[in-house]
Amino acid sequence: MRRRSFLAGLATVCPLGCRAARAAAPLRVVASFSILADLVRQVGGGAVAVESLVGPNGDVHVYEPRPKDLRTLIDAGLLVRNGLGLEGWMDRLTGAADFKGQVVVAAAMVTPRMMRDDGGLLATDPHAWQDPRNAILYVRAISDGLAAADPANAATYRDSAARYGARIAQADAWIQATLAPIPVNQRRIITTHDAFGYYAARYGIEFLSAEGVNTESEPSAKAIAALVRQIKREKVRAVFIENMTSPRIAQMLARETGAMLGGTVYSDALSAPDGPAATYLDLLHYNSKLFASAMAG
Repeated sequence: MRRRSFLAGLATVCPLGCRAARAAAPLRVVASFSILADLVRQVGGGAVAVESLVGPNGDVHVYEPRPKDLRTLIDAGLLVRNGLGLEGWMDRLTGAADFKGQVVVAAAMVTPRMMRDDGGLLATDPHAWQDPRNAILYVRAISDGLAAADPANAATYRDSAARYGARIAQADAWIQATLAPIPVNQRRIITTHDAFGYYAARYGIEFLSAEGVNTESEPSAKAIAALVRQIKREKVRAVFIENMTSPRIAQMLARETGAMLGGTVYSDALSAPDGPAATYLDLLHYNSKLFASAMAG
């Protein structure tokens, strides 16, 4: 009788305990790439479990979804994607996974700028996070999406978003102050991937995309020769390589032209956790220090 009473009591308590445990489980969120994943973590804190499809140092432009991504997406309650045409592969993935969760388009509130694609045609520039003011809009969109998917923690998400947005605004002010002493005629940089258009517009820097170079393939000898002529013609002070591109290209260009090898910058992906750009704010500070040093030098 004593044993039956114990089991009966356990049966009464377990449903309550199990429901509480399920309620306390973090919201599973999938982000398309590492920068978005960090923004979600900053807003969601311990209430979310975030997985990035494209990890640190990965190239979101050319990513090929893997079978395990289907399971990751199926198990998620919320998907955060950039939008603006960045993730050309995403619709195929969500269709294959028959994803039924909520979707946040982080750049939904951004006023996009235009850029030239590899064919010279005008296209939407998807790299809106490079302007910190746009990143604040990303954070608001993410906060709204988290609140809709997890109403119980809505107030927490909005408070976190407000605090994090203030930190991004502080980083924006710091970048402006850091770049202010550099003369306008020295604000010219070449990068091997045209990803800094929003940053350039915000801070008054002319970023020259390396002609004939992209993150998808190694450039031809003809492209390299044209790029050497471009650097000499434009009197560029520094050449920067993105973390998704082979460093051999920038090293060779610096050797052939006399331009300073500015170092590795982070445009479309964070560094590994032990690297210099493990978070979005780290990325802003690290890149800006390198740019300022190169242009001042």
